[in-house]
Amino acid sequence: MKKRPFQFISAFGALLVFCNFLSVAVMAQSNPKTLKVMTYNIHHGNPPERPGVIDLPAIAAVIKQHTPDLVALQEIDKLTKRTGQVDQLKTLAELTGMFYFFSKGIDFEGGEYGVGILSRYPINSSNRYPLPSKAGLDAEARSLAVVQVTLPNGKPLNFASTHLDLNNEHRMLQVKEINRLLGSKKGDVILAGDLNLTSTTPAMKILEQHFTRSCTENCAPTIPQDVPTEEIDFILLKKGSRMKVISHQVFPNIDASDHLPVMAIYQLP
Repeated sequence: MKKRPFQFISAFGALLVFCNFLSVAVMAQSNPKTLKVMTYNIHHGNPPERPGVIDLPAIAAVIKQHTPDLVALQEIDKLTKRTGQVDQLKTLAELTGMFYFFSKGIDFEGGEYGVGILSRYPINSSNRYPLPSKAGLDAEARSLAVVQVTLPNGKPLNFASTHLDLNNEHRMLQVKEINRLLGSKKGDVILAGDLNLTSTTPAMKILEQHFTRSCTENCAPTIPQDVPTEEIDFILLKKGSRMKVISHQVFPNIDASDHLPVMAIYQLP
């Protein structure tokens, strides 16, 4: 009988040690000293070599494998006939265990089509901003999704996802509007998305008045997914930030979409 209290205390102590080990393991995995940012055009969940197939678990698997803290997503369907009237971003949030925010571009097949954000951190606030197009020219409506989150260092961050127009005249107006919207925000700002331009396009030079690309030399192409030839998916940090780029990577040999996912890891101050 006298041994029971000892056994209880030993078991309780072991439980505390185990819980502490788990806590340290989780902290080490999330690494609060860094921020992992991904951008991914998911082609409404359709692998290009499988016409008519929608495979959201494949997209979720890519995200879960690389454990980003923030993800900018483009070409997302919400309740459209094309993709079985599924709220794709909500589904991806459930599959990855992340928070989410959707920003409509256009109405499409009984639902909506646009861009979105997944976040490992709770979303403090969210906004959808319509992006302009040139009058008299046909254009698909585009938007900018912006959320604010609190980073592990206690600092706020504004994170934005967008998908710019193919037409350069529309793009020039859109990047100027993005600079106006995000350039005036206080604190750190990261912009990510499918910009439908290359690093040498004039519209990129306008963005670079306020932002710095996560890769500036010998950057890998992001599209098409099988034999990529062009870099049109970018992650950019607002100038003046004390955050520093640790790494930039385009993940090859992924066929879940016609784009390859891009990730940048930043060192937090």
